Amino acid sequence: MTSVRVAAIDCGTNSIRLLVADIDPATGALTDLDRRMRIVRLGQGVDRTGRLAPEALERTFTACREYAEVIREHGVPVERIRFVATSASRDADNRDDFVRGIVGILGVEPEVISGDQEAAFSFTGATRGLTGAQALETPYLVVDIGGGSTEFVLGEDTVTAARSVDIGCVRLTERHLVADGAVVDPPTPDRIAAIRADIDAALDEAAAAVPLDRARTLVGLAGSVTTVAAIALDLPEYDSAAIHHSRVTVGQVAAITERLLAATHAERAAIPVMHEGRVDVIGAGASVLLRIMERTGAKEVVVSEHDILDGIAYSLVEAAP
Repeated sequence: MTSVRVAAIDCGTNSIRLLVADIDPATGALTDLDRRMRIVRLGQGVDRTGRLAPEALERTFTACREYAEVIREHGVPVERIRFVATSASRDADNRDDFVRGIVGILGVEPEVISGDQEAAFSFTGATRGLTGAQALETPYLVVDIGGGSTEFVLGEDTVTAARSVDIGCVRLTERHLVADGAVVDPPTPDRIAAIRADIDAALDEAAAAVPLDRARTLVGLAGSVTTVAAIALDLPEYDSAAIHHSRVTVGQVAAITERLLAATHAERAAIPVMHEGRVDVIGAGASVLLRIMERTGAKEVVVSEHDILDGIAYSLVEAAP
């Protein structure tokens, strides 16, 4: 069988991402044709209001119009497009407005997946490349730190345990680092303590379902983790190839987290690898990663640029006739 061309879209709380790829069903080799991301903050205010804000919906629809054009240019048939929506749209009362908009633009209905499904996709995407030269110990603990939720997935070849918990860089920022409509900059010690207390409670919840202490290799995914890795590598600009499968020690993560939480908006924005959409939420995201490493005793995190998006793409091949 020849390669299958697919389009995977991952719509999270903070960002929406597209992957157009050719996948060889026999070998599992995935070749990127187009991989891009837009910060749309779909989850803006959801934790407080329970609804998707009109301006957040419009930002998301604008990105989807761009993605629809890319998908058409690459000739991906509609049956090989999969749109997965995660935490923010699970939580929203007006999710039907979101669904109608996506169907109108892309011709496919967004799948509002469960946290367990999200975890399984993340695990597949992150671990398929961790063979051969990597020679990493298993089981893996794959941690996907998103905008609204964080997924914990333990497994070797397949998932053995998973749990999604409601901590993420956007949710924690809005809950603890916003006062009078503006981000407190830099945050006070009591606000930082409140973030850490929320993370610790969520880790207790995750540990009830996932034996975190069994992990032998910690694999970190998504923008908070890759941004911390880029800072640790002291990159002059964001370089996906350099970041992918890099290793960051717990000491580096602790120092970077402390630096980010002590910095002003302008100081964080001046970091060369910092995406403008992450400037205000990266402190909370780095805090999640640090507490996970401290809780599990991980000396380092292996950073993966392949994640839920790649898992979604693989699922389209597995479903191919």
